Amino acid sequence: MSDTFADSRTMIGRSLRLTSRNAEALTMSLMLPIMLMLVFVYLFGGAINTGTTYVTYVTPGIILLCAGFGASMTAVSVSKDMTGGIIDRFRSRDISGAAILAGHVAASVARNLASTVLVFGVAFLIGFRPAAGLVDWLAALGILLAFILAISWLSAAAGLLAKTPEGANGFTFVVMFVPYASSAFVPVDTMPSWIRGFAENQPITPVIESIRGLLLDTPVGSTPWVALAWCGGILVVSIVASAALFKRRTS
Repeated sequence: MSDTFADSRTMIGRSLRLTSRNAEALTMSLMLPIMLMLVFVYLFGGAINTGTTYVTYVTPGIILLCAGFGASMTAVSVSKDMTGGIIDRFRSRDISGAAILAGHVAASVARNLASTVLVFGVAFLIGFRPAAGLVDWLAALGILLAFILAISWLSAAAGLLAKTPEGANGFTFVVMFVPYASSAFVPVDTMPSWIRGFAENQPITPVIESIRGLLLDTPVGSTPWVALAWCGGILVVSIVASAALFKRRTS
């Protein structure tokens, strides 16, 4: 058990170093939140009626959109490891697959927490004023962390499933599309009926509604539990799938 923890710490350090050395990807993951926030608030916000200032409404959606993009980079990193020969070296030193994947997931969480801080910083500068107390803030951050962890493990599974890093990169487009078909940028009840059902019953919407409600101190009902159930389900399925796919790829 101690060897597993030691290996995990080593792999986490490796993944964080690789992230810091990939200047292009790191810059994009940190600058994308700022660019998206400014584009949506200043270019689109004036035309969208949400019942409140648009920056207040859209901030949780921007956070989750950027979290999805940051996590999707994990798929590419895992795929590069699987196709680059480094896995054979790790396995020759008896490093477990769980430790290797945990390193990639930890780096994803770190990237996304950094982008979250940037989103909140820019949002505060341009008018975001949450009404949350300490408990609500902690609850919102807990739900966000659960989502980031789940989507990061899902990305790791996608990287193991893809045959090439280029194929794994396609996961980025899927993850970045789903938030648009949710309550991230416009209220769901303004959507056509044929897409409203999907928007109301996919995992992004309860996560966003929970974070938005907690930060704005509005009633959330059972929505946070629905969000956590989605995150927990995705996390469990992704970890099991990752273990099976890693075993298949390295057997």
